[in-house]
Amino acid sequence: MKIGVYPGSFDPATLGHLDIIKRSAKLVDKLIVGVLHNRAKNPLFTIEERVNLLKELTEDMGNVEVDSFSGLLVDFLKEKNAEIIVRGFRAVSDFEYELQIAQTNYSLDNSVETICLITRVEYSFLSASVVKEVAMYGGDISNMVPEKTIEYMKRKFQ
Repeated sequence: MKIGVYPGSFDPATLGHLDIIKRSAKLVDKLIVGVLHNRAKNPLFTIEERVNLLKELTEDMGNVEVDSFSGLLVDFLKEKNAEIIVRGFRAVSDFEYELQIAQTNYSLDNSVETICLITRVEYSFLSASVVKEVAMYGGDISNMVPEKTIEYMKRKFQ
């Protein structure tokens, strides 16, 4: 069984994230969306909120599960018996960072492979930080995030 992990902060989950989840779920038998609890960041949503939102967004995808993790990604993969890391590229500027991370993960565990999916053009401008900023100032984020994310954002900014 091929198990992949799509890791990220998902603060919040965007249409770009959801697109990568849907597309990568077709490439593996099981996809685990790994929500990173990064102590170095100050997220808008708690780890529980991010996990719950992603569970709601993926509830109709039979081979997708959502879990949180902290620490090294390769350790999370071992825990989940996964061997594939899924990453998304928005632009050429993502390549250098993603290459470095992929090579680091491989050096930590050479049984791990990283596959990268190119973000669809309509989502190439998206980032969670852009979504948060637009939402914070009352802008329309309906072309950036799923409706469920908008509900979560409205509760945060009330």
